[in-house]
Amino acid sequence: MDSQKKKIIIIGPAYPYRGGNSLYISFVFETLSKEFEVKIFNYKLLYPSFLFPGKTQFDISGEVKKIPSERIVNSLHPFNWIRVASRINYEKPDLIIFDWWHPYFALCHFFISLFINKKLKKRSLFITENYISHEGHFIDRWLTRIGLHHANYFIALSKKVEDELKQNFKHKKIYRSELPIYEHLTGNAEDITSLKQKFSIAPNEKVLLFFGYIRKYKGLDILLEALNLLSSESDKIKLIIAGEFYDDKDFYIELIHKYELQNIVIMQNEYIPNEQVKDYFIVSDVVVLPYRSATQSGILNLAYGFRKPVIVTKVGGLSEFVNNESTGLIVEQPKAELIADAIKKFFEIENKIDFRKNIAEFVKSNRFNNLNEIINKVLEDSNAS
Repeated sequence: MDSQKKKIIIIGPAYPYRGGNSLYISFVFETLSKEFEVKIFNYKLLYPSFLFPGKTQFDISGEVKKIPSERIVNSLHPFNWIRVASRINYEKPDLIIFDWWHPYFALCHFFISLFINKKLKKRSLFITENYISHEGHFIDRWLTRIGLHHANYFIALSKKVEDELKQNFKHKKIYRSELPIYEHLTGNAEDITSLKQKFSIAPNEKVLLFFGYIRKYKGLDILLEALNLLSSESDKIKLIIAGEFYDDKDFYIELIHKYELQNIVIMQNEYIPNEQVKDYFIVSDVVVLPYRSATQSGILNLAYGFRKPVIVTKVGGLSEFVNNESTGLIVEQPKAELIADAIKKFFEIENKIDFRKNIAEFVKSNRFNNLNEIINKVLEDSNAS
């Protein structure tokens, strides 16, 4: 180990946990490890089972991005928070990074950051994926302020979050970054013709993809209503819904029957293992994110990893990452008629615009590539304070 390397401790989820937050921390670890000594303090309890809406919190994929971590943080146990803070004090890191995305972790993060020593408090950085959670309740704003109370520096992953932090933490230094472009799952895949046969899709049919956990804020019901409005074109379109329901599944099934979309919708109601993800993206013409709210989206960056165009709603920070009619289409509001118009327009212009080339060019400016530069600046600022 290079003794000159600065030591960084990250408190965040990693393998064996699944999902976007765990994947993001894996990329952060790999990037920072090129220049720093990095330790991940992972959760031994992330969410208690009664609060977790899915089947399992753990990644059951055959192909998994594994990084070394110590599972020592219990999100619910106050005595554990004291022990974790003591361990951080013992390690004497140059920087402590908390990964913040949900107010559930407010007390855990508050007390760990409270119990670290005074010198380390000046070196605490919160990577803020969301400020308020997507389906935030009235208490979430209060919990968020508690959870972020001891933050000395922030990294915001979208302009929306940056603005919210500026409003609420006027005297704190805020840096900007982004989620990485997720290109690690592209691998070798069957050709589109074979994949269409696999999904029982005719060669001449166009394919929309709705991917990821299904929750109210993601607007799948709006997309189904939009498909209903496209009834004259619907015999040429298939919609693949791939992801586990974190919402009432029956509500969406009833909509599919109400709009008579049974022959159009292909549903895979489960967590999609990493090794199967490429099939869904490669077979699709466009990925649709009809969200009611958003900050940024790992699904969008996954689509860009496959060089697939997107249709997104102009909510939160989502449209910050799309060049309209270049890397995808931006819909002004999460309304069915507007999304239907965007889908229709996409298929009218898809052969006139080189979306793939435009996305390849667009992702070159992804701010995640500058993460080490940002961390060096934080270290410089913390030493000067």
